[in-house]
Amino acid sequence: MFAALKAQAPDKILALMGEFKADTRQGKIDLGVGVYKDPTGLTPVMRAVKKAEQRIWEAETTKAYTALAGEPAFLNAMSGMVLADGIAADRTAMLSTVGGTGAIRQALELARMGNPDVTIHISDPTWPNHLSIMKFMGVPFVEYRYFDNATRGVDFDGMIEDLGRAKKGDLILLHGCCHNPTGANLTLDQWGAVADLLERTGAVPLIDLAYQGFGDGLEEDAAGTRLIVSRAPEAMVAASCSKNFGIYRERTGVLLTQVENPAARDVTQGTMAFLNRQTYSFPPDHGARIVQTILDDAELKADWMAELEAVRQGMLALREQLASELRDLTGTDRFDFIARHRGMFSRLGATPEQVARMKDEAAIYMVGDSRLNIAGLNDQTVPVLARAIVDAGV
Repeated sequence: MFAALKAQAPDKILALMGEFKADTRQGKIDLGVGVYKDPTGLTPVMRAVKKAEQRIWEAETTKAYTALAGEPAFLNAMSGMVLADGIAADRTAMLSTVGGTGAIRQALELARMGNPDVTIHISDPTWPNHLSIMKFMGVPFVEYRYFDNATRGVDFDGMIEDLGRAKKGDLILLHGCCHNPTGANLTLDQWGAVADLLERTGAVPLIDLAYQGFGDGLEEDAAGTRLIVSRAPEAMVAASCSKNFGIYRERTGVLLTQVENPAARDVTQGTMAFLNRQTYSFPPDHGARIVQTILDDAELKADWMAELEAVRQGMLALREQLASELRDLTGTDRFDFIARHRGMFSRLGATPEQVARMKDEAAIYMVGDSRLNIAGLNDQTVPVLARAIVDAGV
């Protein structure tokens, strides 16, 4: 049996992490891994998370299973954070998942069960694991234009033209905010145009909301998602708690599925619970309980929001600093898009050869498509990166 297995292609980001670890040069800079880091290079445990864990530890009396779809208090807290007052409770099924990735996987499984002929429409580019999961599942997908390599912004006309191909019952995968890997986001007016398109085509949106709070603010980052859900009869939202709560290793996420009428809600909820049972049975609870504890406590929530806002402002400051350094070095404003992008990532537009040169000559590691993690920088390393970008001829 196992002798017939074939070696799988290594994950490019994980391979890059291995290269970085093996590099013995002083001053090396890791801009590849998609994890938030503070100025010291640490992914910290947030204050509110520490306090919530202490409360849980003191109060918890059992490690028995919770509900198959997840703890209702967690699901209600997350749906409130993501959709606020816009949730149609009698039309929304909810599922606790193993991280945001688990939510995406369960959403695709649900879509395939609902429509065996579904085609997924995904942005070009998108998070590489979107593609990997779809290929592994054998789900057909097509790409729609998204990133304009010339302007480093959204090719919205191309996006709308390509999405016009979507059929009723197809799934359109959208990034809710802080587009990964480009950092280029839709405006609220553009979200409205996407909602118009969904009404015309009958396609169903699946919004990957992995970075709420990292872009323009906790409420602002959910605005596009809320607009789409308010207008689409059917919609799915896959939300992650890894980044905004800093609980990467707890693998905490949620899938919210809005159906067309209340009569379909119970069947959809049961199907989603069935998917959990078939995949990993009961979902993990510790991270979910941390999040629920924070969101349901006014003091903890306020402290969490303050720390999250400091994280967001820190990344914006790094973007402004990098754009300013490049403006001074080049005498042009051609890198100002870095300040306009949002979230952890930006795509520089460098060639693979230029990316390799920065790695070889300056010990700066980023993904081959020139996606860089802004949160991997600090105010001391920004000038180093700016000089390396210019020296590489980007």
